[in-house]
Amino acid sequence: MNERTLWPDDAAETLPGEGDSNAEDTFGEERRMRVVITGATGTVGGKVARLLAPNHDVRSLTRDPARAARDGVAGHIVGADLGDPATLRHAMEGADALLLVTFDPLSPTHDANALAAARAGGVRHVVKLSAAAVSDPLAQDRITCWQRATEEQVTASGMTWTLLRPRSFMSNALGWAGGVRKEGVVRALYGSSRNCCVDPQDVARAAARSLVGRGQAGRIHALTGQQALSAREQTDQLGAALQLPLRYEELTLDQALRGWRDQLGEPLARALLAGAERQAAGAKEQVTDGVRKATGRPPGTFSAWATRHAAAFR
Repeated sequence: MNERTLWPDDAAETLPGEGDSNAEDTFGEERRMRVVITGATGTVGGKVARLLAPNHDVRSLTRDPARAARDGVAGHIVGADLGDPATLRHAMEGADALLLVTFDPLSPTHDANALAAARAGGVRHVVKLSAAAVSDPLAQDRITCWQRATEEQVTASGMTWTLLRPRSFMSNALGWAGGVRKEGVVRALYGSSRNCCVDPQDVARAAARSLVGRGQAGRIHALTGQQALSAREQTDQLGAALQLPLRYEELTLDQALRGWRDQLGEPLARALLAGAERQAAGAKEQVTDGVRKATGRPPGTFSAWATRHAAAFR
């Protein structure tokens, strides 16, 4: 089953083809800051660490420091577990800013643990990676309700904050890589429905600027790409990037649920289905100017992302 995740999933380790060059980016060299990054081995956290490490003191938190070191995670690697408050206290001590990325809706204490440690350690500013769905009152699935609750914890923490609300990541298409390599096939549910997905590199740039830039307190950035695309359209653009003829195949509802259930369990499978149904109803097509406002540059396109990551599909 090569089905992609339908919400911004930063829990995955850095995937093949995700090592983008950041040479053109500089972030806040005029004042060196101490920044803590949770999710440092994930899709966005690892990118933020690489962006900031040349000019700032970055503490990259991970449950597996040895693996993070082997994977080349940037910054000072610190062993810490969001489920264990004792491991977070030293990591937060004396830091200026925190990138808060949490992964598991079934572990609701992780954000509270990190925020308590950050407050005790003197952290002044928190950047929270959330999701675009929280602004939609019709989105009442378990994942979105969890994200809303974590945002409320951040805004009530007593520290200044910035909220990042991305649409689904373009890198979710890497979930199709196995099917593309073996069969030249992309399989998804509701393949004609459109999502204005965002390049994770744009999310990382927004996070980096929100962490070390001035005037970020109280800002909410809704982050999308330039154009809403369907899975069928993404298949065509991916095929063009690979210079290969790719075929799209529609998953049945039962097939999609079975794949999600096998990976994530019943509660999250149902949440993903609810998100897919909202997408099919047109809820995820809106284009925003959040990337430009947050980073000063236009958002990347899926075609450009696919070209950069073509090696992962070959």
